[in-house]
Amino acid sequence: MFQWLIADGFIPNTSEGRLESHESLCIVNPYEQDALITLEIFFEDREPITPIELICPARRTRHFLVNNLVAPSGASIPRGVPYAAFLFSELEVGVQLSRLDTSQPQLALMTVPGIRVGSSVV
Repeated sequence: MFQWLIADGFIPNTSEGRLESHESLCIVNPYEQDALITLEIFFEDREPITPIELICPARRTRHFLVNNLVAPSGASIPRGVPYAAFLFSELEVGVQLSRLDTSQPQLALMTVPGIRVGSSVV
């Protein structure tokens, strides 16, 4: 099992102009089999949201709009609340988070790779 952490998640709760503030979880899977990615979402002051499961097809990239991710319980990541994500996969996929913040006229784009943590033999 491979694991990644993204420590700084935050979906801005306002938008100005034509573009909506959002975050995108970007996954690349260079392997010949589909990758199942499981997310656990952590907060400062509430219980985690888990599990959120995503599929990245073999030899493809997928961009998941974080604003739209929903756990089987119906829980979703709220706007305007800091969070962190813990990702698990049987395949060593590439993980990146991008944030578009349009809460002011001078928009900002930020992107960070997932931090690879731990290791285990599959």
